[in-house]
Amino acid sequence: MTEPSPGRPAEHTAGLASEQAPASAAEPDPVVGRSRGRLRGWLAARKLVQASMRWTSLRLRLVIVFALVALTAAVSASGIAYWLNRDAVLTRTQNAALDDFRRSLEDDAGSLPPQPRCDELQSVASQMANTTQRYEVVLIDRGSDGSPCAVSSDTALFTLANVPDALRTAVDKKRPVDGSNAFPYHLYWQRITVHGDPYLVGGAKMIGGGPTGYMLKSLASEREDLNSLAWSLGIATALALIGSALLAQAAASTVLRPVQRLGEAARRLGEGKLDTRLRVSGTDELADLSRTFNRTAESLEQRVEELSARESSSRRFVADMSHELRTPLTALTAVSEVLEDEADSLDPMIKPAVQLVVSETRRLNELVENLMEVTRFDAGTARLVIDEVDVADMVTACVDARAWLDAVELDAERGITSRLDPRRLDVMLANLIGNALKHGGSPVKVSVRTEGAELVIEVSDHGPGIPEDVLPHVFDRFYKASASRPRSEGSGLGLSIALENAHIHGGGITAANSPEGGAVFTLRLPRDSYLDPIADDDDDDSAGPDTAGPHCRPHTGPPADEENKR
Repeated sequence: MTEPSPGRPAEHTAGLASEQAPASAAEPDPVVGRSRGRLRGWLAARKLVQASMRWTSLRLRLVIVFALVALTAAVSASGIAYWLNRDAVLTRTQNAALDDFRRSLEDDAGSLPPQPRCDELQSVASQMANTTQRYEVVLIDRGSDGSPCAVSSDTALFTLANVPDALRTAVDKKRPVDGSNAFPYHLYWQRITVHGDPYLVGGAKMIGGGPTGYMLKSLASEREDLNSLAWSLGIATALALIGSALLAQAAASTVLRPVQRLGEAARRLGEGKLDTRLRVSGTDELADLSRTFNRTAESLEQRVEELSARESSSRRFVADMSHELRTPLTALTAVSEVLEDEADSLDPMIKPAVQLVVSETRRLNELVENLMEVTRFDAGTARLVIDEVDVADMVTACVDARAWLDAVELDAERGITSRLDPRRLDVMLANLIGNALKHGGSPVKVSVRTEGAELVIEVSDHGPGIPEDVLPHVFDRFYKASASRPRSEGSGLGLSIALENAHIHGGGITAANSPEGGAVFTLRLPRDSYLDPIADDDDDDSAGPDTAGPHCRPHTGPPADEENKR
C-alpha cells in the first residue's frame, strides 16, 4: 500500500484487531459454537452406547469397527472441509466489506472540510452505507462549533454504543511511525453477535485529520450458507456411515461364512462324525485353514479307526479267552468240589494243598465271570430285565444269602418298590456291602430311602475311611491302593461292575468319607428304570458268583469285590 496522504483512512490490516483488542471483547462465532456443541454431544452419546454395549458377536464387532473407521474418516474430512470453507467464506466477505469501507471512507469522508457540520457528516455516512456491501456506518468528528458530532446511517441498527470498547481503543490508539510501522493508525475489525445474529464491525481513523468511521455488516447470509454446508456434510457423513455398515456386513458375510462353516464342522467332528469334511475353494488364508481342518479330520479318523480296531481286538481276545477258559474251569470246579468234599479223609499233609486248589479255582472262576461281564458292558450288549421289586426285601435276601445278617444293620422301610433289574441290583448290593465288610469292618449300615423319583441306598462302615488320593480311583478297574500288594484275594473289578450296572439303570454311585469316620457309598437309581425291549444276553450258566440270577443264592466264597480299594 502506498504512503497515505493527509485525509486518507488508515491501512487495513486484516486480523490485527483480534491481536490488539482484548479477547474478552470478542464474542464466539454462533455457527462454530453450535457445530462444536453438536459434535461434543454426539461423541458423548457414542461413548455411552459403547460402554453399555455387550459385544457378543464377531459380526457385530466387525460392523462397529468398520462404522467407527468410516465415521472417523467422514467426520475428519467433513470437519476439515467445513473449516476451510468457513474460513474462505468469512475471509472473502470480511475483506470485501473492509476494503469497500476503506475506499468509501477515503473517497467520501476525505472530501469533508476540517470541521464539518453534523448534517454534512450525516450525508456522508448515508452515502457510504449506500454501497453493494450493504453495511451501516457511524462517523465521529468535531463540528464547526468544536463540539463532538457522531452520526449513523441508521440509528435503529447501528450506533456508537454497538462498537466494542476494545475496538474503539485500538482504532484511536496512535502508534509511532518507524521502520516496522509505516502508519500511525490502522483499520481494525472484530466479529460480534447482536441478539443472536453475527456481525462484522470495523473501524478506522483518517490519517492527517478527518472523521473516525465505523461500519457494521451482517453475516447472516454467510451463516445460512455455512449451516447449509454443515447439513450437507452431516448428510454425507451419515451416508458414509450407512455405506460403511453395509460394506462391513458384506465383508463380515464373506469372512465369517467360512468361519461359521468351520465351526459347524468342528462341532460335528466333536460329536463323533469323523467323516466331516469342508468344501475348499480359493487360495486365501481361510482356504488354507479349511484344508488344514480336512487333513486333521482325516488323520483323526484314521487314528480313531486304528484305536477302535485295536480295542475291538482286545475285547474279542478277552471274551474269547473267557469263553475258552470256562470249559477247563468247569472241570476244575467239579474236581475241586469233589476234593473239598473228601478233604476230611485226605492225608493231613495234602489237605492244605487241596484247600489252596479249591480257593484258587473259585477265585479264577469269579475272575473269568467278571471279565465276561466287563466285556458285555464294553461291547454295549448288556441289557436290563426290568421287574418291580421291594427294595427292602432285595437287600435282606442279598445279605441273608451271603450270611452277612450278623454284620449288617438294615435301615429300610418295607413297601419301597422300584422298577429295575433285580439281578443287577443284587450285584451292586453284593459288591458295595462286601467291600464295606472287607475294608471297613462290621457293623455295616445299609439305609434305603427315596428322594423324589430317585431311589437312594447308602452303605456305610466304621473303618478308617478311604484315603483322599484313592477316592478318585475306587471305581477304576484293577486299581490297587497299595503298589506293594499287587496280588490280593479279589479281582479288582467288583466296584467297577457295580458302577456300570448303576449307569445302565440311568443312575450312579459315589464314594466319600463320613465326618463320623468310615466310608460311605451312595447308590442312586431312578425308581422307574427304562425297560429295554431286547432281552438280557446273560444266560444262567454265565451269571457267575457275583452276577447271580433274579434271586440271591448262597455265596460261600469271598465277597464279589475282594480287591483292596482302601
